[in-house]
Amino acid sequence: MVPAESATPLVSRRDAALAGLAAGGLALGIAELVAGLLPGAPSPIIAVGDLVIALQPPGAKQLVVDLFGLADKLILNLVVIAVALAAAAGIAIASRTRPVVATLGITVFGLLALGAGLRDPLAEPLLAIVVALVASLVAWFALRWLLRLAARRMTPPVAEMPAWGRRRFIGTSIAVIGAAATGGVLGRTLLAQAREGAVPQAGALPAPDATAPPPPAGASLDVAGITPLVTPNERFYRIDTALLVPRPRLETWRLVVTGMVDSPFQLTYDELVALPLIEQYVTIACVSNEVGGDLVGNALWRGVRLKELLERAGVAPDATQIVGRSVDGFTVGFPTVHALAEEREAMVAVGMNGEPLPADHGFPARLIVPGLFGYVSATKWLTEIELTTLDAFDAYWVPLGWAKQGPILTQSRIDVPRSGASLPVGSTAVAGVAWAPDRGISKVEVQVDEGDWADAELSVPISDATWVQWLYRWDAVAGAHALRVRATDGQGEVQEERRTPPPPDGARGYHAIDVTVA
Repeated sequence: MVPAESATPLVSRRDAALAGLAAGGLALGIAELVAGLLPGAPSPIIAVGDLVIALQPPGAKQLVVDLFGLADKLILNLVVIAVALAAAAGIAIASRTRPVVATLGITVFGLLALGAGLRDPLAEPLLAIVVALVASLVAWFALRWLLRLAARRMTPPVAEMPAWGRRRFIGTSIAVIGAAATGGVLGRTLLAQAREGAVPQAGALPAPDATAPPPPAGASLDVAGITPLVTPNERFYRIDTALLVPRPRLETWRLVVTGMVDSPFQLTYDELVALPLIEQYVTIACVSNEVGGDLVGNALWRGVRLKELLERAGVAPDATQIVGRSVDGFTVGFPTVHALAEEREAMVAVGMNGEPLPADHGFPARLIVPGLFGYVSATKWLTEIELTTLDAFDAYWVPLGWAKQGPILTQSRIDVPRSGASLPVGSTAVAGVAWAPDRGISKVEVQVDEGDWADAELSVPISDATWVQWLYRWDAVAGAHALRVRATDGQGEVQEERRTPPPPDGARGYHAIDVTVA
């Protein structure tokens, strides 16, 4: 993959490390730039990060989310870059005395980038080869050049001061690092622009055949700081395994319905949105959401009834599981009865809050199944719906220790006041949201310190599939206080008090905060 090596004059370990960092950084930056310029070319950083995600051990997901929250993808990107640069520095140091190490090391990392890139279903294999080859050649030539520059400054000609030689080497290395950063930032910017540019392909969505009625009077409570009834698209949580949002091209994208059906079929995007569309408000939540967390949101979704697609295909009587596949290979799986039940409307969503699905939230299509955690149901960037059996297939998260079935638990949260707040004596609004899709919420109660549970006022629900807001007017007295909240669902079941972590099927427990009144 790289030219034959020749001996490199001995340089200091420090200078070799700097040369390796600069050469490795330049290779990564150029590779990112190529990926940004050529549609279908994989980013080695993203591809290796995706490989790390695919090989993660059980429990790793929750640990990373607990530590870094929504910054988990950024952290993984930075870790991949840091490891690659450290390896480049190590290769450069080792090649001081064993020049062949540079060739072998760069070849190994080139093959790793190639293998990771070829795993990307949206990457063009030829372009994956081009990216890996370009990155390897850039790293090899840049490293040789910088090491020779470092060696020359150690034995300068009589007319040249040693200090000047060192400054030239350091300045050149810094310039290379700057070029690497510029290329990387430009490449990643182009990738992001291509991601956002995918959505306008869709144009305006057709009007729905069944329009969701507007939220009823009293659906929103007038409380400063409470979570809004409908979560804006830009504030809606995003949890998935994609380091780079997939960019399906509508001219080649297809939604395939296959598996244990009588008549498999596929739809183009235009054919999908030409089917009768419905609208509904649905609250969805991530199984990783901690008690009191914000990995939950409510939106107005527009799409095609999943039942309609399944009826067209003709589902086999013994098909007990629906598997959703993303364009990047991610899978979910949930019981078929959740899509066929009369009391809920599972859908293939193409719109969110009146707009085509944003790229971050699944464009061109995603699954929305009221009542189920996203990890078993909410496939974004959907490309296939397969009918199979519950025993025949385990979706992505199941082998990693998460439960195979994931109904959303009854949960509630205090939004105001914030934990640790200092409050004045007197009437104080304690408010938040509670959810139990698709069972609805019948009651929310608040406890102050160890006192009796008191009923809170509930907003008028949009439906059983959405959250409600709640408000408790507390006559606050001076001192330190603990506030807790609990909800009862529409079937009369009170949420569990026993505190549990999210794995394997969702966090349990009452949300509690501490405040001071003075």
